[in-house]
Amino acid sequence: MRRADHRFRAIHDRQIKWQEGAANKLLTLPRGVKVKIFAHDPLTKRIDMKVKFPKGYVEPAHTHKSWHSILVIKGRMCVAGKDLRPGDYVFGWDRLHGPYEYPDGCEVFVVFMGGGTQHAWKEGAHLRHRTKWRARTVAGKRASARGDKARARALAKKLAEKPSGARRGTRARRS
Repeated sequence: MRRADHRFRAIHDRQIKWQEGAANKLLTLPRGVKVKIFAHDPLTKRIDMKVKFPKGYVEPAHTHKSWHSILVIKGRMCVAGKDLRPGDYVFGWDRLHGPYEYPDGCEVFVVFMGGGTQHAWKEGAHLRHRTKWRARTVAGKRASARGDKARARALAKKLAEKPSGARRGTRARRS
């Protein structure tokens, strides 16, 4: 069993590098997210990290086996009818929450604690999502439009790959 490291730490943000691969493994979200992991205690199953979402990113509606506390530190996070800015807070647990939209990009500080940081989400629902919040920057507007188009193309491709004669909720029969 791995021991918890409870030593005192004082860390400059610049000491920790952004990681995209770690974000994909830890969070199991669509590509583009980066993380900086500041502390991980395997005993208590707690992870403290910063997460960076690019302009136009949409985090799918999801659940996970841990709770999280999120503090917005840069940019905008749009969720549950609220346009959140630096200093604003989100709490989520094992019930469906999201989607979260980041029309102008965003950095958050997150504390996960519990059974896992991995997000469980439905690809089809995510691909059908159309951005609801308007970006305030030109770059954000372009990124949001690209994201909507990319999800629409991926959905069209997925639907085209379905076996002919297959209907929603049923399997195609073999002769």
